[in-house]
Amino acid sequence: MHTQWLLARTPAEGLPTAADFRRVEAPIPEPGAGQMLTRTIYLSLDPYQWGRRRSGLEVPGEVCHGRTVSQVVRSNIPAYREGDFVFNTAGWQEYGLSGEGVSIFGYMFPRKLDPAQAPISTAVGLMGMLGLTAYSGMLVQCAPQAGETVVVSAASGGVGQIAGQLAKIAGCRVVGIAGIQAKCDFVADTLGFDACVSHKSATLAEDLRAACPDGIDAYFENVGGAVFAAVLPLLNSQARISLCGLVSQYGATTGGDPHEAWMALGTPTFARQQVHVHRLHVREFVDEHQARFLAQMGDWIRAGQVKYKEDLWPGLAQAPTAFRAMLEGGNFGKTLVGVGDDPTLDATLQARRASSNVLSA
Repeated sequence: MHTQWLLARTPAEGLPTAADFRRVEAPIPEPGAGQMLTRTIYLSLDPYQWGRRRSGLEVPGEVCHGRTVSQVVRSNIPAYREGDFVFNTAGWQEYGLSGEGVSIFGYMFPRKLDPAQAPISTAVGLMGMLGLTAYSGMLVQCAPQAGETVVVSAASGGVGQIAGQLAKIAGCRVVGIAGIQAKCDFVADTLGFDACVSHKSATLAEDLRAACPDGIDAYFENVGGAVFAAVLPLLNSQARISLCGLVSQYGATTGGDPHEAWMALGTPTFARQQVHVHRLHVREFVDEHQARFLAQMGDWIRAGQVKYKEDLWPGLAQAPTAFRAMLEGGNFGKTLVGVGDDPTLDATLQARRASSNVLSA
């Protein structure tokens, strides 16, 4: 038997509650022809998952969707052997079945992982679709030039911390926006941003203006709301925006598309300043940019140019609590659930993995 989290209902509004999820024990499945059984090591929790559930893309009674890092237990697929590590979509459960060569938005699942290239947990973060999202939004859409000022909201989060470091590699002045002081200190002191201001400050607009005396040339948007309102008047002519997410709106109980409301607020400034706004859909960048991204990111990690913080919650039982905390901004780095032991780590690192907020690279 193994543990699963099922979607208990289709949520209509607000943030997740305990009533949205149901924990069950189920028999561990047997792989059929063309399938393999995998053991989940890490489960990725991401804001998009809440959108799937609220929109009805997930059906009550099904295992909650989630990308995972897993180890092959038994395989009926010649290309995969017992003990292999894979990036797959086993969901919120301890064991899952995978087929071969499934394409989701152009991204192949499962994908074999090489622990020598990078820690396997980074397959759902730094070396995965989160990393590709930051790479595509920052380097492709915003195309920062040396000497420009770049602002990144949710700067200590899974995507934001990567996006800001890529702008630094490009030679920019980078200003982060985060929450509590510990997050701001991490962004500035550890990740190397030039400054970081708190969105919790009553003087956010003034603080951001002081941090960006020459205005803002590129903005990586993860939050919306009051943060976006503080950024708007500072946008320079020909500024670029990558609209990645609007996490402040994901729990909204009012109707309407939050992206439309965001555009309505910004359009007068966009028109006056000739700002270029790009909606960021990572699936559109897989074919052209994924191979280059993986190679470059691997080089940057090994050279120590990119650091990455994970907010690790030990135990699958904590998945619903960790999920809500992430949506409320309570995470510190990329949110992961440690579901099973990671045999690629030595005893010291295993002990570190038993607590949250692990700095991976």
